[in-house]
Amino acid sequence: MTEPARPALAVCVFCASASGISGAHLDLAAEVGTELARRGHVLISGGGLAAAMGAVARAARDGGARTVGVIPQALAGAEIADSESDELLVTADMCTRKAEMMRRADAYLTLPGGLGTLDELLEVWTTRALGLHGKPVVVLDPDGIFAPFREFTGQLCAQGFVRPGALDVVTWVTSAAAALDAIEQQAVPAQASPRRVQDGSREPRMDSTISTA
Repeated sequence: MTEPARPALAVCVFCASASGISGAHLDLAAEVGTELARRGHVLISGGGLAAAMGAVARAARDGGARTVGVIPQALAGAEIADSESDELLVTADMCTRKAEMMRRADAYLTLPGGLGTLDELLEVWTTRALGLHGKPVVVLDPDGIFAPFREFTGQLCAQGFVRPGALDVVTWVTSAAAALDAIEQQAVPAQASPRRVQDGSREPRMDSTISTA
């Protein structure tokens, strides 16, 4: 008996765009892109081609996945916008970029990254803990990069600054397969508007700048 097809999910991946990271982190990002495509999902990314951000997008496309990039105007040149995306949105600023990525996604997957990645993780973590959305928040950290951060949030909880339940809304995993498993088990694909490209063809499009007004 044939297993029923999984619903396509729009998975927003937060990851590093810093060029100085090790090749292991690029390999991890590529593995995520490959696994996401294999399962028939859509990638929402920060719209850049640098470092892990580019690695996950290229691997996802190589596997046949639809990719949607969202990048602010100020970084479109510096990060080299991912013009190969099936859909590329250039926003007015960083805040609008993050809001658009969050709006389009059915789930959020964070890979090791820097300040921008932490900012994105905290945004979706906080809003999930407050009940403003019910989308999965998953962190893939095979090497323990975020271990001190997890310890710090535990200290905040112990001191009463964070409600205990707020720490439970994040799922921590150590492999790409486990990350996508967690997302598929938790996600409800009601908000996924972009879908997997079935015939392998793409028509990359640069949308107009999204106004904050």
